Amino acid sequence: MKKNQHTHWLLYCRPGFEQDCAQEALRQARLQRPVIAEQPPVLADSGYALVTVNDQSLAYRELIFARQLIRLHHTITALPERDRLTPILAAIDALPDSFGALWLEVPDTNGGKMLSAFTRRFQPLLEAALREQGRLQDDNPNADRQLPRLHIFFPDKSSALVGTSDPHNSASAPMGIVRQSMPSEAPSRSTLKLAEAIEVFMDRGEQTRLLRQGMTAVDLGAAPGGWTWQLVKRGIRVTAVDNGPMKGALANHPLVQHLKQDGFKYAPRKAVDWLVCDMVEKPSKVAALVGEWFAAGLAKHAIFNLKLPMKQRVAALDSALGGIRARLDQEGVNYRMMAKQLYHDREEVTVFLARVKN
Repeated sequence: MKKNQHTHWLLYCRPGFEQDCAQEALRQARLQRPVIAEQPPVLADSGYALVTVNDQSLAYRELIFARQLIRLHHTITALPERDRLTPILAAIDALPDSFGALWLEVPDTNGGKMLSAFTRRFQPLLEAALREQGRLQDDNPNADRQLPRLHIFFPDKSSALVGTSDPHNSASAPMGIVRQSMPSEAPSRSTLKLAEAIEVFMDRGEQTRLLRQGMTAVDLGAAPGGWTWQLVKRGIRVTAVDNGPMKGALANHPLVQHLKQDGFKYAPRKAVDWLVCDMVEKPSKVAALVGEWFAAGLAKHAIFNLKLPMKQRVAALDSALGGIRARLDQEGVNYRMMAKQLYHDREEVTVFLARVKN
């Protein structure tokens, strides 16, 4: 009898969401093949999860809680303090490929931040050794086949996890974090969530095509205006719906119409290009609202946040997204939907939804 071959995966996530990250990945694996290997323990608040499945791949774009997807090849548990380079090079030597990039990474935790100074010093040493061996090459992003990335993940100073990622099935930024800088003119830090969502869900061509000057948008729960600001700076005319005040330049901006109304009761007189929403409410209620907007043809595209409960996060998210799918399928609406817990999100997940022409 042939013994099952196992694939080990390393997934980065927001600290505190390790169990959700692992649960979601295992569920995806079970949809392909039902037998799952014995799982490594989940380390709470570590910022990463390890998953072992049958010899099969996972789809990064379908994972909501995973910031990065890395195939794990070696775990080094006792790095000598005076010579970390030799055992890491030995582990890399056992891998078959050359690599298009070398990323040294740490958990997104306070402990990880303390390790970042070490990785900055260690990176050029390891990079030089790999280039001398011909293992690290300057990859061509336009080539038909891009070389895998090499990841060395340091959960602490005495251990290292050696893995690779497929550039076509992983996040394109180190640590899976698309960082944003806070604009001085924006009225709130929530603006970073929409800025990151635009970068994550749309490539440059889509951003140019779908966020054009002269388009129209509705921002539900807009105050003080962080999300409205992202749209206005692109020349989009925004109806900002919130009983609270808009702040800064948005208070009297020519592209902003502020309506002091309940976002759950408002509906535009004619369809808009964009609906955005960052209201603090149960995920099922927000999802039902967005579903109704799309079923009625009131918006072509949407980006919205679903605030998650403290427990049963995956179940709550499944129910909310499933409700949208059921509503749009009932109306025969063709759509594309993606969801991700972004770096600038907290106890929430951001969703992109677009109507697709038949």
